[in-house]
Amino acid sequence: MPQHAPNTPVCRDCDGFATAAITTGIRHHDGTRATLRVACPTCKGTGHTPQAVSLIRIGR
Repeated sequence: MPQHAPNTPVCRDCDGFATAAITTGIRHHDGTRATLRVACPTCKGTGHTPQAVSLIRIGR
């Protein structure tokens, strides 16, 4: 039987692509480009959002 993957919600701001590499336009002495790694501020670079806590109202 197939196994089901865990249902982890993907970050709504980055759609799961939590880190981006941005080129600065500067080259190093060996010819490679200088890049900056930027993480999503919402999910802190994980790509997933924490599960929302469901509140249950007890009583009337």
